[in-house]
Amino acid sequence: MAMGAVLSSRSFASPPSSVKRHELKYSTSTQNKCVCSSVPGQRFHRHITWTSFFPAQSHSRSTISARHQISGRFQNPSLKSSGDLLKVSNASINKRVLSRVDCFLTSDPASGGWLKPSRWQNFTSTTWESAYVHPEYRLPIRKRADCKAGQYEITGSPFSPSDGSDAILVGDTSNISPWWQQFPKRWTIVLLCFFAFLLCNMDRVNMSIAILPMASEFSWSPATVGLIQSSFFWGYLLTQILGGIWADRFGGKVVLGFGVVWWSIATVLTPLAAKIGLPCLLITRAFMGIGEGVAMPAMNNILSKWIPVSERSRSLALVYSGMYLGSVTGLAFSPVLISRFGWPSVFYAFGSLGSIWFALWQFKAHSSPDDDPEVSKAEKRHILGGNALKEPITSIPWRLILSKAPVWALIISHFCHNWGTFILLTWMPTYYNQVLKFNLTESGLLCVLPWLTMAIFANIGGWIADTLVQRGISITNVRKIMQSIGFLGPALFLTLLSKVQTPAMAVLCMACSQGSDAFSQSGLYSNHQDIGPRYAGVLLGLSNTAGVLAGVFGTAATGYILQKGSWDGVFKVSVVLYIVGTVVWNVFSTGEKILE
Repeated sequence: MAMGAVLSSRSFASPPSSVKRHELKYSTSTQNKCVCSSVPGQRFHRHITWTSFFPAQSHSRSTISARHQISGRFQNPSLKSSGDLLKVSNASINKRVLSRVDCFLTSDPASGGWLKPSRWQNFTSTTWESAYVHPEYRLPIRKRADCKAGQYEITGSPFSPSDGSDAILVGDTSNISPWWQQFPKRWTIVLLCFFAFLLCNMDRVNMSIAILPMASEFSWSPATVGLIQSSFFWGYLLTQILGGIWADRFGGKVVLGFGVVWWSIATVLTPLAAKIGLPCLLITRAFMGIGEGVAMPAMNNILSKWIPVSERSRSLALVYSGMYLGSVTGLAFSPVLISRFGWPSVFYAFGSLGSIWFALWQFKAHSSPDDDPEVSKAEKRHILGGNALKEPITSIPWRLILSKAPVWALIISHFCHNWGTFILLTWMPTYYNQVLKFNLTESGLLCVLPWLTMAIFANIGGWIADTLVQRGISITNVRKIMQSIGFLGPALFLTLLSKVQTPAMAVLCMACSQGSDAFSQSGLYSNHQDIGPRYAGVLLGLSNTAGVLAGVFGTAATGYILQKGSWDGVFKVSVVLYIVGTVVWNVFSTGEKILE
């Protein structure tokens, strides 16, 4: 019968004299073994002979082995660590039973040290029973004894780790992974999505800077410049819904990876297309829109599988803040690259970054936790919350989806939200220049301010929303609160904008408007995963199509209003749509799952 017992002890110092405990006796011997035997007249003593004691080397685990002979029968063998001594409790001795134990005294230097006697006295074989060696120790944090039992007669329950707080299992349990391997895998996915959206907007906004020297070189008229700028949206509109369908069917990893590679290639080819001719450039820009059109639906799909609801808002806020910071980075570095290396350099530099991201994406990303062999079981339980992941969808229940009022609340609210957002981001340089009388350089710098404000407040809003969910507030109420801030905040500050008299106050109102608008990332932008996690890509494709149309129509309508009226009229239309969106959202939206 074989038995494995494990023992852990903090130290092996001498016990207080007032406490009667078993003693561990050391003596020397000419044999390379240690003998543990029972001494008559004592409850249980162990006399040990040693030839030598060799200290542990600098390994992850050091082992000192000796062969013990124990005379006795154990009725209830329970090895314990009590205070500073090793004890064998509930043991009765029977001299007729002879047992042999191979013991391995181990110590982990990473845990605090090993047994290290400073000296050994010389003893004769006749005096070993009465002589003791008092070794000196470096105070260990943990000692471990691994014992392998030979053939004995043993009755009773075996020792288990639950019998002592310091017990540990036999085996190599001391190997601890480096911190980068312990980093939660779901947040690795979030960070990769963040950098994907950073590249997305870097590649998008570089044309707004490069178009100036390009127009001068190729003698493009303002109408041609406008056509080139709008050609991006041809492809962008085309793949919003398709990207959602592909992501829900084939997985977010495949579709988002495809999108980044596609738009990166289109970005690198832009200078060549411009030199070939205008039609080729328009097609290239449309192709770039096709690649970026799948990004948001694919990201929404993959995060719906990787992120639990308690972390949903902050994860989406971080990803979308990558989009805002991408605009900041593109607007900041494009002029530098163009001035030093010419306008083609900005397309080559930004486009080539996609290959680095794609290599990391292929190596580290998976569409769901079930596809990832590296994700731990504990993290998978945390992500799934006791629920099993469902198989990818094979068909889209369009009639069911479009029959749900919360879906239409998403579509209408997204339209109302993006109307104001696209107007502010498209027309603000003109507003700064015509109304506030800033020069073009100052206008360009101030255009960065709303993006920075949105990046900061998006993450603040995400943290607040997840905190509210963790404290027991319903998801429905959290989404309504955050989106109401995202609607009513911009409406308030745009109303004040038409009444301020100084440029400084106007810029402050603009920044506050965009900062409060960023709370929408924890409102409607998180709601797709709430109401239909299996169809999160399709739902975002539907609502974002409405949002893109709002940008197209809103930009054109703003030009018409300014031709006939003033900026007050532009702001009033936006405020009305913000209020309409607030009403629709609070009446019809929900945070509960409505699509299985």
